[in-house]
Amino acid sequence: MKYILFLLFLIASSTTFAQQLTYQPKNPNFGGETFNYQWLLSSANAQNSFKDPEENAAKDQSELESFASNLNRQLLSQISRGLFTAQLGEGLEAGTYNFGSLALEIYDSNEGLVINILDTNTGEQTQIIVPNQ
Repeated sequence: MKYILFLLFLIASSTTFAQQLTYQPKNPNFGGETFNYQWLLSSANAQNSFKDPEENAAKDQSELESFASNLNRQLLSQISRGLFTAQLGEGLEAGTYNFGSLALEIYDSNEGLVINILDTNTGEQTQIIVPNQ
């Protein structure tokens, strides 16, 4: 009996075929087919249940609210431009300047004019580099 089972096992194993398994990614970001991009994006957008609250708020504004926010932005821009010209003059010169809780440090470097902006309340820092011409 054992001999027959052994022969059946040998015959079955000799007739089976195998192939090599290979992984092929679907996402084009990871080497997949580039034509899959639109399909993946549309699938992700269809499943996305999150909505941007600011997008809906901008659509829900009346004309009066939109006008008031636009006027507010323009006034704040004009005030900041006035403060900037009063303290810095017409051009940017190297030095350290304070605007309320913002500290500006301006200096020349090999890359160009560097402006470091530090918010002293929160500690957030931003660097702007204006390249040399």
